[in-house]
Amino acid sequence: MKGLAPLLRKISRLRILVVGDVMLDHYIWGDATRISPEAPVPVIDIAKDTWSAGGAANVALNIASLGARCSVVGFIGDDEAGAKLTEILHEKKIATLRTPGNATTIVKTRVLVQHQQLCRLDREAPPAAYQITAAQIESLLARAMADCDAVILSDYAKGILTDEVIARITKLAQATGKFIALDPKPRRKIGFHGLDLITPNKRESMQLAGLEISPQTPFPARAVCARLHELYGTKNLVITLGEDGMLLSSNGRIVKTIPTAAREVFDVSGAGDTSLAGLVLALVAGENLETAALFANAAAGVVVGKIGTATVTPAELQAYVARES
Repeated sequence: MKGLAPLLRKISRLRILVVGDVMLDHYIWGDATRISPEAPVPVIDIAKDTWSAGGAANVALNIASLGARCSVVGFIGDDEAGAKLTEILHEKKIATLRTPGNATTIVKTRVLVQHQQLCRLDREAPPAAYQITAAQIESLLARAMADCDAVILSDYAKGILTDEVIARITKLAQATGKFIALDPKPRRKIGFHGLDLITPNKRESMQLAGLEISPQTPFPARAVCARLHELYGTKNLVITLGEDGMLLSSNGRIVKTIPTAAREVFDVSGAGDTSLAGLVLALVAGENLETAALFANAAAGVVVGKIGTATVTPAELQAYVARES
């Protein structure tokens, strides 16, 4: 990828606002050498616990790791998990704006045995516990919106991003000329229109388009891109295709499909967050969609070579691109 160093310098001057479902990722690392006498399950001898920011907070971590300044808006509870999540974000100089409420902080606990995930344990309240009004979000975002260069809506279907909240944020962003992007989770249907970028995966793009096909049928890329532009008026669309790379579309027309950059894949956790962060940063820095996708693809290629929710630094990205050139 040409021009990486100048792009990273431009990115270092950007300020990004992330709004969405933040959570704490908890990892329990251990080994299993015996079966429990109480039930036919492995006994895990725990070696260590680690924590990282997950969900929308991981998008923020990726933005900060790539050198831009970042603020994140989401629900962080008044509990031990909330304190841990705040500590992780503030350590990376990410500003936090807490939405109101009395629910528990969302925690995803993954048990890993010899670096293989055995199970995941979720702690979270119902989506209604995390919802806020459009007036509350506008009050929270008034200053942050004025200070940022772009807004990312990171939806994990946990409750923060309702139709009303998305509409209010979109109106604020467009009124102030801010770039606005959404990573949607259409299993909880939400309304949006006129955004600069959306980044669904293949299955999510089909759900958004209201299309169903059999597993044996080839992905109807042209029809999906045209339908999503018709329904949502999105300027840029990037559909992540897993091992098949990324499909790029502008104004309903296919631009290109680029292959995946990953060579070794250990864990895909958080790779979508990395791609989203990379796409937005490169586009806001002035790159075209194809160059932005190549940048995001390379960043995700670094992350999937790590275990657990991870981020990528400029130095890691430059080393990775140099090896692949």
